[in-house]
Amino acid sequence: MQYLPVLILLAVGLGLGGTIIVLSSFLGPKIKNTLKDAPFECGVPPLGDTKHRFSVRFYLVAILFLLFDVEAIFFFPFALIYREYLSVNTFILLEMGFFVGILLIGYFYVLRKGALEWE
Repeated sequence: MQYLPVLILLAVGLGLGGTIIVLSSFLGPKIKNTLKDAPFECGVPPLGDTKHRFSVRFYLVAILFLLFDVEAIFFFPFALIYREYLSVNTFILLEMGFFVGILLIGYFYVLRKGALEWE
C-alpha cells in the first residue's frame, strides 16, 4: 500500500508516453521525401557512407570514462563531511583510502589490459 503513489506515477507516465506515440503515428505527416529522410548532421551534408563501423575501443573508452567519472562523484560527500565529524575522521579517511585503493586497482587493471591504447 505504501508503493501506491509510485505505481500511480508509473501508470500515468506509461499511459502518457503510449498516448503520445499512438497520436503522433496517426496525426503525424505521411508525406515521404528523400530530401527530408536524408541524414543531416550539424548543418553539413554527410560525406561518404553513414553506416561505417566504429572500433570497439570507442565504446570501451566511453564506458570506462563513465565508470571512473561516476565513482569520482563520491569524493564530494567525503569532502563535505570530513571536516564536520571530527570524532570519526580517521574512520572516514580509512574508508576513503579503501575506496581510492579499489579505484586504483581497477585503473591499473585497465592499463595492464591495454584498454586505453589506440594502436
